[in-house]
Amino acid sequence: MSDFTIGRESTGRAVRSASDFYRAVWRWHFYAGLLVLPFMLSLAITGALYLFKDEIDNIVHSDLKRVEATTAAPSQSPSAMVAAALAAYPGTAIKFTDPADPQMSVEVTVNTPSQGKLAVYVDPYSGKVLGSLPDRGTIMWTVRYLHSLKYFGSFTRALIEITAGWAILLVGTGIYLWWPRKQSSGVLSIRGTPKKRVFWRDTHAVVGLFVGVFIVFLAVTGMPWSGVWGARVNEWANGNNFGYPAGVRVAVPMSDEHIDHVAKTTWSLEQAQVPQSPDHHHGGSPIGLDQAIATFDRLGLHHGYAVNIPVDAMGVYTGSVYPDDLSQQRVVHLDQYTGEPLIDMSYADYGPLGKALEWSVNVHMGQEFGLTNQLVLLAACMGIVVLVVSGGVMWWKRRPAGSLGVPPMPSDPRVFRGLIAILVVGGVIFPLVGVSLVLMLALDFIYVRTRKRASI
Repeated sequence: MSDFTIGRESTGRAVRSASDFYRAVWRWHFYAGLLVLPFMLSLAITGALYLFKDEIDNIVHSDLKRVEATTAAPSQSPSAMVAAALAAYPGTAIKFTDPADPQMSVEVTVNTPSQGKLAVYVDPYSGKVLGSLPDRGTIMWTVRYLHSLKYFGSFTRALIEITAGWAILLVGTGIYLWWPRKQSSGVLSIRGTPKKRVFWRDTHAVVGLFVGVFIVFLAVTGMPWSGVWGARVNEWANGNNFGYPAGVRVAVPMSDEHIDHVAKTTWSLEQAQVPQSPDHHHGGSPIGLDQAIATFDRLGLHHGYAVNIPVDAMGVYTGSVYPDDLSQQRVVHLDQYTGEPLIDMSYADYGPLGKALEWSVNVHMGQEFGLTNQLVLLAACMGIVVLVVSGGVMWWKRRPAGSLGVPPMPSDPRVFRGLIAILVVGGVIFPLVGVSLVLMLALDFIYVRTRKRASI
């Protein structure tokens, strides 16, 4: 055998090996897209809307949320506004939300016998009841529940983890497929017209290159809300200190209730328990809502804080606020009889992991850097929509009639080993992703066997 022949054989094997690995990556890029693109489309649209939650809510619900500000301070006391809300909607007042700015109404949450929990809006200057909505019934709460899939049951939180993991796989395999291989056109430019598949291929590749980093960031920062990974990391970040970061004084009686069940809270405090007013105070008189709010004001809580009103003798007044400025996040629990703070914690009390995750969540929600944060993530969400649409059109134009159009199997299945090893590592880090990977491998095996039998 001549040297020339040996060289050609070696080159041939290298070319086949590279081609086989490309096919393997392409196949799994296809599967990742098949699995998560519908979810990514939904997440991108609802996420883009939620970036402007305050702006949209204040427009849609302006008759309830906005009031005419005057130069004078609000003339109505908190207890008077609660009384007005209860007169219009009889029930039990369970929460009072302080206006974030002088042009906002007060929100009183009332638990009614016939309509459930209602958010009742009151003008703090005149004391007039402006109307009501179901608790968390604004359009942006609807969008938030659609974004988190909460409307479809708690089990869907697992889908967030699976979607996030496969989205990261989608980006990694997509970059490999995009990587220039001696070609210059279609790398950073878009060829052809919408009638041609190459136009959609280039659009998908170029947009994916720029949006990929945002997809990975949003996927990773969305993980804290996932069902398995998020809950385990939350426990790891906050230890067993009743759900509070280590170092926060919690040497007070604790109830079995969690803050997340009674008020909007941050990711770090989802598992934090609500304390109880000590037994030996129960012979005294409660301080009342006006004094509790005066105490929260004296303690310096950022305007817009919510106050959970105790409904039994063991309850506490809980003041909580989560503004865009992370340093102003705070939760304070007051003894309902003495007004003394039982637990007082802020963002500064979080551990390093908690601070890092809360910062990333704040960026994820478009809050950390103001309008710039909102506009950059809006562009990323629009890019994701373009990716989903271009991927779907590209697949439709490529697929053979009557076929799913799965990319071809490598001629040497051994090339899957390295790729699967990478997938296994991801599956160990994100357990639900690992389970879905095994399921997809099994389905792919069944699909290949079925196609072989059909061709015999």
